[in-house]
Order: sequence, then structure tokens, then C-alpha cells
Amino acid sequence: MQYVYAALLLNAEGKEINEANVKKVLEAAGSKADDARVKALVASLDGVNIEEAVSKAAVAPAVAAPAAAAAPAEEKKEEEPEEQGKTEEEAAAGLGALFG
Repeated sequence: MQYVYAALLLNAEGKEINEANVKKVLEAAGSKADDARVKALVASLDGVNIEEAVSKAAVAPAVAAPAAAAAPAEEKKEEEPEEQGKTEEEAAAGLGALFG
């Protein structure tokens, strides 16, 4: 989780989210940076608008909770198979799991 926090801190300060900066933040916090995890984080955030992803992630649980409570427990829809290609918005929405 500290890797995500490092990226959020860099974003809040207007700094570029790259491997060197993430490592500096982690080391400054007294954490040892795992190069593979840092590289994966930076790659997954490439081209993502973090502000937008965080705002969508914050709104989604508040909207979904009343809808889930209103649905009867006996009615369950079959899940459709997940599509191979995701749009940019779907990818950003999935990123909300990192921040939630």
C-alpha cells in the first residue's frame, strides 16, 4: 500500500511519478523499495489521470451501496464474460481499487 501512497503524494505535489521519485519517497519514509513493484506501479499509472480515478473511486461505493441494498437477495444475474479489450475509462475505474 505504501507504493500507492508514494504515487499519491507525488501526484499531490505535482511531481512526476517515475521509478526514481517513487523510490525516493519510499526510502524517505524508511521503507525498502522493491524494484519490480515500483516498475509495475509506474507502468500501471502511465497515462492515468489520478485525480479523476480517485474521484470516481470515491463516488462509486456511495452510489453502489443503496442499489445493492434495494436488490432482493434471491435475484442474481449471471455475470457476462469479461471482454478482452478494455476502454480507457474502464481501465481507470479498475485503478480505483488501488486507492480504495
